[in-house]
Parts: sequence; structure tokens; C-alpha cells
Amino acid sequence: ADFAALLQQQAVSVLWMTAGLFHQYAEGLLPVFKQLRYLIVGGDVLDPSVIARVLKDGAPQHLLNGYGPTEATTFSTTFEITSAEEGSIPIGRPVGNSRAYVLDAHQQPVPLGVTGELYIGGQGVALGYLNRADLTAEKFLADPFRDAGLMYRTGDLVAWRADGTLQYLGRNDQQVKIRGFRIELGEIETRLASCPGVRDAIVLAREDEPGHKRLVAYFTERQALDIEVLRTRLQGQLPEYMVPSAYVRLDSLPLTSNGKVDRKALPAPDQDALLSRVYEAPEGAVEVALARLWESVLKVEKVGRHDHFFELGGHSLLAVSLVEQMRKQGMDADLRVLLAQPTLAAMAAAVGQVEHVVVPQSSVPTLERKRRI
Repeated sequence: ADFAALLQQQAVSVLWMTAGLFHQYAEGLLPVFKQLRYLIVGGDVLDPSVIARVLKDGAPQHLLNGYGPTEATTFSTTFEITSAEEGSIPIGRPVGNSRAYVLDAHQQPVPLGVTGELYIGGQGVALGYLNRADLTAEKFLADPFRDAGLMYRTGDLVAWRADGTLQYLGRNDQQVKIRGFRIELGEIETRLASCPGVRDAIVLAREDEPGHKRLVAYFTERQALDIEVLRTRLQGQLPEYMVPSAYVRLDSLPLTSNGKVDRKALPAPDQDALLSRVYEAPEGAVEVALARLWESVLKVEKVGRHDHFFELGGHSLLAVSLVEQMRKQGMDADLRVLLAQPTLAAMAAAVGQVEHVVVPQSSVPTLERKRRI
């Protein structure tokens, strides 16, 4: 309220906001936005739903998505937003005295619509980093498309659209490798953000336990959401190895001092972040022994008799580890048993040769899908 009053008092006509601050305060600033000639937002991916709200009830004369790294004097491209498009909002065309190149791994231009890395050229490009010759050599390169000058390697993945604007697709350094699969975190974030009821979405590859790397989804809500519903939706859109195993619900995403999402401040997932069924304590010696092994392999605190191995973050490599641990305990273990009977009680029934236990229905991928791992 104080910020809105100050903007009105000072008759501000041009306002620049980082995406994080824009998302957080847009609702309360709609009357102010209406009075602006230019509202420039950027620095991170924009939420189309917030853009739609501003265009509907607080549209300035011009609403711009501004893109550009500090190394290229902040703004290198802009896109005037006139409608809230599906998916990510384009970052536009180069501003005056700036150039944009979309290049492949060999620094050759890519065709229209093909993903490449964005390089920025032009008069706004800095000379390098102070006292960091190694990093300067890596990021600031001679511009091969001009007789002189430098171009900056942004690390951002983009593609040229048919209308001559650039579409932002994610970060090169958001590509991680888990269980041998190369995963683009930005793609998962886009899918998660498109789920009904999700406001903000971030996905990290965390290794809170040595050797146990997993995908963790962080989200804020527009309305109350069920974690199992989110996971089921993602399973219908992504390969199994790209579906997060933990989901952390936050009131708001932490921001750095310059208004960007502070990924380092995101908390480690607790037991509530894992999918679990109504807890029922293990029964009998076999279930109790198996529960201890599951807890050790999956790095979780408490396993119930109806919990599902793969819903608790298990995957094929951890399944092999569990089978090895079971054999050391003298149990008649087989990977096929785990895949066919993935709940604790069902598995205990199978290895303990007791009465068959019905497995609760689950949307976890079948053996055929697991063969890709």
C-alpha cells in the first residue's frame, strides 16, 4: 500500500519490476499500473495468469517483457505483451545496438523453431569479468558475425518464432543427469505450472543424502491441491524419470535481494512432501524387517504397510539395492516380486509365503515402462 501510494504521489509513468516482485505485488498495484505509460517486467519467467489479470484490470499503455543479463547491460531484447499467450511469454527482439544469435553446440546458427543457446552481441556487451580471466574467456567470445566486437554466451535456451521474436525455453545449467537420463528441469517446471491450481513452480535435483539424487517440486497454490493429483497429471505428460518424487507446498517462493527466485533457499523436503497412503504400522516380523530396509534405502523416516515403493521415491536402481539388502537378510528376494507387489504388505506376503495381499491401485509406471531405465 505504501509503495502504491508513493508511485501515485510521484506521478511515476515508467516502472521496471523484476518478475518475482511483479508476481508478488501485481494484485495490489493494478490501479497504479493503469496510469503508467510503460510497465517493464522481466528477469525471470513471467506467469501468464498474472499477465492476464494485469491486462484485464490494470493495463498500462505499454506492457513489456524485458530480457537481458547484466553482462549485456541488462536489457538486450523486449517484447510488447498485448495478450496472455499459452505457455511462456516471448522475450521479443533485440533492442537498438544489440544483436541476438541462436547457436548450436558448434556456435553455428540454428534454423527457425530449433532450440539453441542465446548469444548477445552489440554495444551493450561488457568487456569481461574483473579479475576473472578464465570466466571471461569462457563467456565473452569474439563475435564471428562482425568484423569486431564481443558476444556474450548467456546459457539461456531459446528458439526463433515465425514472427521474428525469441521464445525462452530454459537454462543450459538447468539440465541435470539422474540415473543416466539427461533431464531439462525447465520442461518439468512448465508442466507443473500448467496444472490447475498451481501459481508458481520450481523443480530442483537435490542430493540431500550422498548418492541419492532426486527431483523435488516446489509450488505455491491458487487453491488447495492434492499432491497425488499433481503427480498423476505429470505422469500423463512426462516420462517416469522426469516425474518428481517429492512435492513441497510453499506459501511463497523465496526471493533474492534483486527479486529473483532464490533456489538455494528452498527447503529440503520432509515426510509430508512424499506421497504416502494412510499410515498403518507394519505387522509381523517380515513386514517390520522390510519396513526397516525400505526406510534405509529410500531415506524416509517411517514406512507403513500400505505404502508404495515407487510413490516414496523408489526407482529401478533403488529397487536393485533393496533386493540386495533383502538377500543379505536371508529373504527370498526377486526384482520381479517388487515390481508386481510394490506395497510393503504385498511384498511381505510374497516373500514371506503368507496369504496374498491385494495391492491398492496405483498409477506408477508398469514394468514395460521401466525397461527404458
